[in-house]
Amino acid sequence: MTVTGRSQAAPRRPDAHAFRSALSRFATGVVVVTGLTGADARPVGLTVNSFTSVSLDPPLVSFCAGRTSRTWPVLRDSARICVNILGARQEATSRALARSGPDKFAGVPWSPSPSGQPVLVGSIAWLECSVEAEHPAGDHHIVVARAHLLATADGDGPLLYHRSTYGHFVPTPTPAPPT
Repeated sequence: MTVTGRSQAAPRRPDAHAFRSALSRFATGVVVVTGLTGADARPVGLTVNSFTSVSLDPPLVSFCAGRTSRTWPVLRDSARICVNILGARQEATSRALARSGPDKFAGVPWSPSPSGQPVLVGSIAWLECSVEAEHPAGDHHIVVARAHLLATADGDGPLLYHRSTYGHFVPTPTPAPPT
């Protein structure tokens, strides 16, 4: 089958592998949702590529957390969480906070937001949020969060994720208007 000159596989019902493969063709940005846990206010974080804006008024965002995540239940119960939008040079940070284990923050530099939540050094933006709602959806939870504070930084473009590989945005120059 050919569509606009490109070869395309025959349609089929999605099994988990085919579904994941098809969806991996959609490039996404990468965020890390952070918070504090325990009496010692230890930082915790969760790498997410299913982040999107939901509403401007009120300011809402959403992301998905896996049902098997051990980090999400800790973050869910926090009064505030911080969504860090990662910059192009933060692949190592994304990988560190995507792995399992007790001390994912080892070697990951951060500073506190106004309420003390971890803001990752190098993030191109961050939003301090509270969880508004959580909806079960298959093997994930869809989380809706309200932004209370935010900050942006100039510099790098976003860290991207496409077909299980990290990358970055290279802008295409806009042609000059005709004179």
